[in-house]
Amino acid sequence: MAEVKNEGELVVAIPLYHRFTALDGVGPYELLHAVPGVTVLFVSAQAGEAVTADLGMLHLLSTASFQDLPRPDIIVVPGGTGTHGALQDPVFMDWLKKAHETSSYTTSVCSGSLALAAAGLLQGLEATSHWSCYEDLAKLGAVPTDKRVVQQGKIITSAGVSSGIDMALHLIALLKGEEMAKMVQLLVEYDPQPPYDAGSPKKAGEALMAKTQELAKRFGNALPPPK
Repeated sequence: MAEVKNEGELVVAIPLYHRFTALDGVGPYELLHAVPGVTVLFVSAQAGEAVTADLGMLHLLSTASFQDLPRPDIIVVPGGTGTHGALQDPVFMDWLKKAHETSSYTTSVCSGSLALAAAGLLQGLEATSHWSCYEDLAKLGAVPTDKRVVQQGKIITSAGVSSGIDMALHLIALLKGEEMAKMVQLLVEYDPQPPYDAGSPKKAGEALMAKTQELAKRFGNALPPPK
């Protein structure tokens, strides 16, 4: 297949790997694909490949291969329980390093920032991720922070799963202006009013953190114990 890119459009590539977290990729997709002049593609080693999300019940088909799309304008790397495995995939990592060289923005959601760090893109830079990944992020040379969205030049990282929506709105504002970001926010009716105020380790407390660790084990996503 020839390179997937039409003249004049911005192409967003969301790389898929087995056991990615669905909302990490689909959240930004829902917002970005609504923007005029922006095309969002799911990419993997082979076009048409069915890639399994980390809870095992959902599969996404990649719409292009890494070879088809070597120079996307924007990269959005999702996280997931398969992230560490993805770091050992030379095809994925080589594509990420080379695609970053020409991208306008390289972004991540959740543990996807570990891939950016492993590719050498976050050395000495402030970055965020899911709270369970701060230690690994530091080992890979980044400076972890619990901020929800962090921009360092053309690199944008976002925290756990749901923060990908915030990151996408930030990205839309950079690409098309604040008004467009607000329009997309209204289109998807993103008006968070959570029934509980327990969405971060600082708010949850030690007891709930410990129980959350046990819950995560049921899905093969063993998080580190609370500090």
